[in-house]
Amino acid sequence: MKWEQLVKLGRELPEVEEGIWFRTPALKVRGKAFVRLKEDGESVVFMLESVDEQEFLIQALPELYFITDHYRGWPAVLARLAKLRVPECRRRLEQGWRLKAPRALVKQRDAEREEAAPRRAR
Repeated sequence: MKWEQLVKLGRELPEVEEGIWFRTPALKVRGKAFVRLKEDGESVVFMLESVDEQEFLIQALPELYFITDHYRGWPAVLARLAKLRVPECRRRLEQGWRLKAPRALVKQRDAEREEAAPRRAR
């Protein structure tokens, strides 16, 4: 995957805009960044809910996820763009977006998705 593809996927989320975070390209929701391109241009930083999740992802998919000492102890993980696939990218983008988006915006998205979902047979 290339950064441009990630941006396209990220822009599917409500109110996402491109910006700069730590002097690198990033995606933001209402001014709060939730993913950014690393300086190497080959990896990205995804925000996570917890350090436990970071450890789990690195153990489960070490070819994709890793950290540097800088991110040790912080709820974030690095991902190798070349190994990142669309379904996994969407999961990480959605999670990061939910962590940074205002609660009202998250509720609005959930309500819209619920309305759009086909009714289940009862």
